[in-house]
Amino acid sequence: MNVHFTRTRATLTAVGLLLAVGAPTAYATLDDGTPQRGEPYVETSLFFGTARPDGGPAVTDRQFMSFVDKEVTPDFPDGLTVQNGRGQWRDASGRIEKERSYELILLYPVARAGASDRKIEEIRRAYEKAFGQEAVARVDDRARVSF
Repeated sequence: MNVHFTRTRATLTAVGLLLAVGAPTAYATLDDGTPQRGEPYVETSLFFGTARPDGGPAVTDRQFMSFVDKEVTPDFPDGLTVQNGRGQWRDASGRIEKERSYELILLYPVARAGASDRKIEEIRRAYEKAFGQEAVARVDDRARVSF
């Protein structure tokens, strides 16, 4: 019985070592031990309002998607996401504005963050100018992304 127990223990130890050595190392772990997969990216969300401060007609879906095709896609051809939303914010005069909005989500490698930042700022200014907006909100966050 001792021989069987020792052989089983040795076999389990060997299997454990093989699994540890052969395990994929393409991910790091979070502080709590949760695997963290993917490459370091920046996730930028832009929030576009559709109500015009001058009281003109709201930006339509067709106008917004045309803007994305012309101003965003050329600089971010690898992909993006557009979501419809309802938002509110306090405008320059202090009024709370409620409006239909769009959230545009961009993902890009950390290594391209500098060049992407310039392009994103150009997109924000272009939308403000084209549709008479006071601002386009921007949120940046670090992410790990795999495709």
